[in-house]
Amino acid sequence: MKLKISKRDGKRKSEISQMRHKGDIPGILYGLGVDNVKICIGGEEFQTALRQLRKGFLPTLVFEFELDGKSIKAIAKDISYHPVTYRVHHVDLLVLQDQVPVKVNVPLDFIGEADCVGIKLGGFLRPVMRHVRVKCLPKDMPEKFEIDVREMKINHSKRVSDLSMPAAVKSLVASQAVVVTIAKR
Repeated sequence: MKLKISKRDGKRKSEISQMRHKGDIPGILYGLGVDNVKICIGGEEFQTALRQLRKGFLPTLVFEFELDGKSIKAIAKDISYHPVTYRVHHVDLLVLQDQVPVKVNVPLDFIGEADCVGIKLGGFLRPVMRHVRVKCLPKDMPEKFEIDVREMKINHSKRVSDLSMPAAVKSLVASQAVVVTIAKR
């Protein structure tokens, strides 16, 4: 996802308030071996990007932009929202470097829920986890993990070890941790 950002030098609260009033979002860009840079992100563009995402899929979305003539890739590490209007208040972006591993929460996508044997027998899908924390290089970062629940029966569960995880991706969650189960009503 491409973003337009610019450096900002506003140190006073009033300058940041003016930026927010114009619709822009203040943020910070940081990473290992990279100086922290205060940035200004186009608010309309960022809000549009957030609206297009499925819930929970932000941690693996890679933003691309240019800053000082350099092409930079980053992921959102933290987003602060206004308590009343729920507009984005501040964004922390972590710079991705090719040879530096990154820890991210990869979302889980449950497929085949409508055809699930256990649900047809009166059970219901009970997700225990919504994401799995992994460590990998940015080029190997999965967008999501798909879990096929079609063949699951009542009281059956799937664990982290059942996920099809690439060899370059290391799970930071115990392999026996339950991801999803089909429970009785």
